[in-house]
Amino acid sequence: QVDVVESGGGSVQAGASLRLSCAVSGLSFDRHAMAWFRRAPGKEREFVASIDSDGSRIYYADSVKGRFAISRDDARNTVYLQMNSLDPEDAAKYFCVADSLIWGSASPTDFNAGDYWGQGTQVTVSS
Repeated sequence: QVDVVESGGGSVQAGASLRLSCAVSGLSFDRHAMAWFRRAPGKEREFVASIDSDGSRIYYADSVKGRFAISRDDARNTVYLQMNSLDPEDAAKYFCVADSLIWGSASPTDFNAGDYWGQGTQVTVSS
């Protein structure tokens, strides 16, 4: 059984920072690309960032480039999302996902409903 558990969400003021964590168990973590998505109320789920198995390929949504950073610690089976300069537009539920295939490219389109998703962690940003 694969478990994907996000943590680190919270309520912050605009301009603040948060670091989300995602702990994964039940698979060979270092072989799988990882990604973060988010869904705001009334909006579609959107891609935020992804990282391949060795960290050599990283992708970001245009809306977070320069403010967010994805990283992974294979020793801890954990992927992180450092979020800086948060804006009320960043308020959403953030989901972590592990690519069900190994050695994936981490392309945003690689991640779909058939992969391993967490339950999400809520981020609220007030102006």
